[in-house]
Amino acid sequence: MDHQTTSATAAPSDDPSTGRWVLVATILASSMVFIDGSVVNVALPTLQRELNASAADAQWVVESYALFLAALILVGGSLGDHFGRKRIFLIGTVLFAATSIWCGLAPDAGSLITARAAQGVAGALLTPASLAIISATFSDDEQRGRAIGTWSGFTAITAAFGPVLGGFLVEQASWRWVFFINIPLAIGVIVVALPRMPESRDAEARRLDFGGAALATVGLGALVFGLIEAPVAGWTDPLVLTSLVVGVLGLVAFVALEAKLHEPMLPLGLFRSHTFSGANILTLLLYGAFGGALFFLPFNLIQVQGYSSTGAGAAFLPAILLLFLLSRFTGGLAGRVGAKLPLIVGPVIVAAALLMMTLPGIGGSYWTTFFPAAVVFGVGMAITVPTLTTAVMNAVSQQQAGIASGTNNAVSRTASLLAIAVFGVIVTTSFGSSLDDRLDRLDPAPEVRSALGAQRGDWAAAVIPAGTTPEQAAALDRAVDESFVSAFRLAMVAAAVMALLSAVAAALLIDGRRPDKHDVTGTLA
Repeated sequence: MDHQTTSATAAPSDDPSTGRWVLVATILASSMVFIDGSVVNVALPTLQRELNASAADAQWVVESYALFLAALILVGGSLGDHFGRKRIFLIGTVLFAATSIWCGLAPDAGSLITARAAQGVAGALLTPASLAIISATFSDDEQRGRAIGTWSGFTAITAAFGPVLGGFLVEQASWRWVFFINIPLAIGVIVVALPRMPESRDAEARRLDFGGAALATVGLGALVFGLIEAPVAGWTDPLVLTSLVVGVLGLVAFVALEAKLHEPMLPLGLFRSHTFSGANILTLLLYGAFGGALFFLPFNLIQVQGYSSTGAGAAFLPAILLLFLLSRFTGGLAGRVGAKLPLIVGPVIVAAALLMMTLPGIGGSYWTTFFPAAVVFGVGMAITVPTLTTAVMNAVSQQQAGIASGTNNAVSRTASLLAIAVFGVIVTTSFGSSLDDRLDRLDPAPEVRSALGAQRGDWAAAVIPAGTTPEQAAALDRAVDESFVSAFRLAMVAAAVMALLSAVAAALLIDGRRPDKHDVTGTLA
């Protein structure tokens, strides 16, 4: 679902074999980033158990990676434009491999979180270069379109089967192999790219906005830290309050700086287009709902429903496959009916799917519980994603296409980053409240109640204290599972509300006209 185009100024290669090898290298490299963006969720319940990690630690394993990837991805693209895309691409690949080894060897949760942050920095160098290199390598629009389509198809397959592969590795080997799998991929990228990939730069590249990148990182990082720590430490905790204030001030300072700079990392002038603004608000809300829901689903499936890691990885496979198979058809909807209607209908269908995920209790067949929701979700996203891409690109001039696409990419990653933190507040608070209610009814011994209360931050991984009778242990275990299901349902309702609000944003802001075939790039309103 990543998309970024550039106004590449390098001379493309006329050798067809060069183009094929460039595709191989960029697909392999992108696969590493896609794999680590999707399969880690499946490994989190196992990580939580084996590293004795809290639920907040599990959130940070995902959030530290997403934070630096979201905050630095536009700077990573600028570095490639300035210093050579091949050079930055290869540096990113080497760093991604090195940090993957670091992740796989991490002895504890803190080390893994630090390694994941470093991996996010490497991903921010690697990710924006892939399509920029493709655009610079292929000589005409038709060849470039076919190449980007090929890249998109293979990355969609990676997104579909990555969680299944990750679940299999967790189940059959170790969660560490989720990271080690990147090593042969990185070696393949380097072997192919070094001798065969041409170098390219942008002679009119934007200046490097390190100040904006620093403020975005500090602002997002402090805000996310405060949201993750608040449910356990308390909203009045000085560290939590300080983090939230620093986060808000950092983001305000980021916007103020971008408004003053002549060549900012995030050109705020793009948002003068109602359609561009609407598309990015929709992205923030819908991808937030998507990222938040998919973060918590494996915890439900593995820790409560008893799925294997492989089964949990495959649970949402129908949605990804439908997105892949239907996008070729739905990609033309904007041209036939305009972007507004699909961008209203698609998110409404996604909201319905998220509400369907609130229906399963504990147990039951996958085919009657989570499978229907996955199918409906896939249909909704298949209607939305291609049309959203078209709306973003048609809202700006051709010269602004690269930065517009990069901005929307950064927004989608920021959406998931913030949503996981906010949903974590919802789940932790709801789980603790539901568990207290159930313990009131069961009336366990004070020491048992105290031990479980101390583990409320661990969600469904809470361990029943030793010394309870088998009957009492079973009742307490059931109480923990039911409390998490209750919290999960509330999170899915919140996600559905976000999806519906994204449809409202489309209705109010997206241009409903069909694009003129003679002026498909649109203008800034």
